Amino acid sequence: MQNILAVVTLVILCATAALAANAKAGQAIYDKSCKSCHGADGTPNAAVAKMMKVDMKDLKSTDVQALSDEDMKKIVTEGKGKMRPVKTVSGPAVDDLIAYVRSLKK
Repeated sequence: MQNILAVVTLVILCATAALAANAKAGQAIYDKSCKSCHGADGTPNAAVAKMMKVDMKDLKSTDVQALSDEDMKKIVTEGKGKMRPVKTVSGPAVDDLIAYVRSLKK
C-alpha cells in the first residue's frame, strides 16, 4: 500500500511540475511585450509614464506582488486604466508571464 501511495505521489508531483508556469519563458514574453513600458526589471519607464500621464507601479512593489494571479491575468488580457490588453499574449503564455513577474520580487 505504501508503494502505491509513493508512486501516486510521485506521478502527481511530476505532473504538477510539467504544468507549472515557466518564468524563463515568461521573461522572453515580458521582454517582447512589456519591457518597453515596464522596464527591464519591472521599474516603470519614466518617459512612457509621463507621456501617458499615468502613475505606473513598479512590478516588484508589494502592491503589484499582492495581486492574485487571476487579477494579473485579467490586467494582461483585458487591460487596466490606460493600459490596453496585451493581445499578443494568451493561453499558457499569460501564466508564464505572471511567473516571471512574480520572480522579479526575489
